[in-house]
Amino acid sequence: MAEIKARRAELGDLARLAEIYNYYVINTPITFDLKPVTIEERAAWLEHHSDGARHRLFVADEGGRVLGWAGTGQFRDRAAYDTSVEMTIYCAPEATGRGIGPIMYGALFEAIRNEDINRMLAGITLPNEASIKIHERFGFRPVGTFSEVGRKFGKYWDVLWMERPLRI
Repeated sequence: MAEIKARRAELGDLARLAEIYNYYVINTPITFDLKPVTIEERAAWLEHHSDGARHRLFVADEGGRVLGWAGTGQFRDRAAYDTSVEMTIYCAPEATGRGIGPIMYGALFEAIRNEDINRMLAGITLPNEASIKIHERFGFRPVGTFSEVGRKFGKYWDVLWMERPLRI
């Protein structure tokens, strides 16, 4: 096996990024998207996460194969929220439990450490112990749970919100 390295996401990663994400769209409540995303939709998403500052996207790469991604994105579209970013992290289902999350988050946090970011936020559909654990590992703390805010698979789901300052 090749070493797993984190690197910035590239246009050539789009098909694999969509494939990984669509697994979660189709099979889990982790994302509240209800239908699979297209590569074209992912292109706009990648562009949004490529501003070179607050909004970044890193992938875990093992010998040229993308195994997951982690990113920071816009929390809300009002200017006063600009210094808050929402975190996202997904691992390919066949690659979970291999330590990929910490590799990606480590690279991401290093890349944004000097950015004008005050708060990092993560919304986690419950239950999702793996996501809670990685966020706790990186210093996130729970700040509240929105009950039954998303409906998927004929069921309502709660979302735990976690936060941390960029500089602890």
